[in-house]
Amino acid sequence: MNKSFTEADDLLFAIKEELSKNPLKNAEVIICPPAIYLELATDVAQEAAVSIGCQNVSKFDNGAYTGEISADMLASMEVDYCIVGHSERRKYFGENNQDLAVKVNKLLDENISPIYCCGEVLEEREANKQFEVVEAQVSEGLFHLNAAEVENVVVAYEPVWAIGTGKTATSEQAQEMHAFIRSILAKKYGEAAANNITILYGGSCNAGNAKELFANPDVDGGLIGGASLKAVDFIQIANSF
Repeated sequence: MNKSFTEADDLLFAIKEELSKNPLKNAEVIICPPAIYLELATDVAQEAAVSIGCQNVSKFDNGAYTGEISADMLASMEVDYCIVGHSERRKYFGENNQDLAVKVNKLLDENISPIYCCGEVLEEREANKQFEVVEAQVSEGLFHLNAAEVENVVVAYEPVWAIGTGKTATSEQAQEMHAFIRSILAKKYGEAAANNITILYGGSCNAGNAKELFANPDVDGGLIGGASLKAVDFIQIANSF
């Protein structure tokens, strides 16, 4: 939840300009602004090599749900992706895995790819429960899907203890969890399907550490927070492959 309208417009223009100077080499860029700036972002997407996503979607269809935004509304704005179950949505808005499974279904029904977030808090990692927690989040939120459907989902691992804290999971910790996530997907859907699913790392990823993180075989990209608010840093991260 950042930027005024004018600031958002300036940032999107700066990202477009930065992309013109430093075209993407091996990455797809997805910009997920606050919902009220989606039209600004989709205009930029027509001029630059980026896709547009939303930060959240309602678990309800259209109707008497004041303040909510439905998957149908997002589809009508040519949104390609939508974040589901970000750690802040889980923490501050009480979203659980069952809610998120419904949201995933709503998005897939509209041909929008969910970016499904999972990850443990500090207490869970210190108790060595991180794998148990992440497996429950992934299985309860996604395992009702068939193989064809799940390949349209992007998974984002967020070590919650490393978000906005300046702490970052080590490259080895990131790879360990990403490999674990891919293994449970493979167990459910087979290796071919699991290998087709993009798994992003989100946790204080920045221009300084992105290259090392992305060099891991199971880290397919990043879910970038604060570092995306500076166009130069954001595109440097996108070109860290």
